[in-house]
Amino acid sequence: MIPQGFALLATPKNVAALEATLEARKEEEAKLIATANGVVDQLKKTSITIPAKVGTGDKLFGSINNADLAEALGKAGVSVDKKYIKIPGNTIKRTGKFTALVRLHRNVEYNYEFDIVSDAPVEAPKPAAPKAKVEEAPSTEEA
Repeated sequence: MIPQGFALLATPKNVAALEATLEARKEEEAKLIATANGVVDQLKKTSITIPAKVGTGDKLFGSINNADLAEALGKAGVSVDKKYIKIPGNTIKRTGKFTALVRLHRNVEYNYEFDIVSDAPVEAPKPAAPKAKVEEAPSTEEA
């Protein structure tokens, strides 16, 4: 393995170089975890409602996936790449409350809750028109 360069002799110089490399990786790892925790804090403060076209009942025309959620989060000011978002079943085809796993680092995961609602304008219930009672008033004409 040494001739192919896959291994090195454990000389004091090589051991010191390995320790320096491992220390640098720890610092980089700590920065990545701190950045991921910052994004999780933003997610905790952000509430997302995704409007979608709805057919009969609560079924969607089409579906909502991780790219749609990433786009909605981006509009809300939280930058999360779609590859870090995992929606159970990969797509959502109904309205309601859902949870997606946002995995920003192998040690940093967050279950993000969001809503999917109909994009149709909500119609106020029309008040029932009172039935007009037609009563003939006694005539006051004298003949």
